Amino acid sequence: MTFWKVREELSGENRLRRSYYELLRDELDALMMQYALIDSYTRFQCSKVAFPFVEKRELKPRARIPDVEYECQNAFLVLFVEDTIPPEHKKYIRFFELNKTTKANLLTSKTLPLSNKFDRNQKHLESLQFPSFVKALLPVDYALLIQRDPASKARNRYSLTHFHVRVDWPIIEAAENLARDLRYISKDIFERGDKYAEDLQKKFFEFYGLPLMAGGRRTAAIVAAQYLRQLSCISTVYAGSSETRGLIRISERGVSKSILMQLSKDEMQSLAATNHISIQTFTKNYVVFRSRNQGVCIFQATYLPTDQARPPDDGKLREIKPDLSWLTVGGQHILPKPGVWKYPPLPFNVIYS
Repeated sequence: MTFWKVREELSGENRLRRSYYELLRDELDALMMQYALIDSYTRFQCSKVAFPFVEKRELKPRARIPDVEYECQNAFLVLFVEDTIPPEHKKYIRFFELNKTTKANLLTSKTLPLSNKFDRNQKHLESLQFPSFVKALLPVDYALLIQRDPASKARNRYSLTHFHVRVDWPIIEAAENLARDLRYISKDIFERGDKYAEDLQKKFFEFYGLPLMAGGRRTAAIVAAQYLRQLSCISTVYAGSSETRGLIRISERGVSKSILMQLSKDEMQSLAATNHISIQTFTKNYVVFRSRNQGVCIFQATYLPTDQARPPDDGKLREIKPDLSWLTVGGQHILPKPGVWKYPPLPFNVIYS
């Protein structure tokens, strides 16, 4: 069950906090997009390795992703929470004094090249140094936690409060939690037998757009996303993996995947004409890398739950039907380059073409 409230149910104070969170999330989206996609592509180029573009079939809801790890692809996991996670949740989201982003902890862990002029403000999202600080920490194993600073009572200030954050909620408990919300079980995942429990775990991965038992960071991302649904605020999980070559984003709006896609000259001209902009405007605002006859753009697929992946209207228990899909493609867009202010995403339906 989700406990967060929609905007219309919030107090004036919390509506303002929601607005600020969403504004900061827009900036974080751009930062994650840059690191996951553009910086990774640059690493491949610097290593003189051909970039392994994601095939369209890999973006289908039930797609199998080739189990190949690419060393040049940036991998990371970030949890961004609208409020402060209460201490009672430390059992499963492991954030302690030992992994707070203090100078002493960062020096001890040797995760950050630090000088004696450590700026304690660089951990705040509003700081000009924040992008450099977060990029230095993104390669760290496990997750980074960004949340509202509990000390900022007078105003809402968001900080990267913890690094090396482990997500230790068992997969089976996450699947059980989701299945209970969707009324496929009343209490226990094994109440209808082992085969039924196995089907529910497969569907848990499908609900978040992943193949069964996906790699470590991706599994940690969906387990964290399911766990954070229990908080009384919204949250966003960002994950990049060396297999998917893209950015996975999970929020109250659902799941999206962003990748780099090669477009031919004809495709770019067609997109520009369809959206009533010149090819020069398209190239300047949407093409992140160019070659003579092709452009590399950011493509984003958003996914929506089907009726089988929503709580039933009557609230009654129901039987799982493994053959029915839990996810469908909701939107397909070419995104403007990170930092482009004036131009919107452009519809581009290619997954089933």
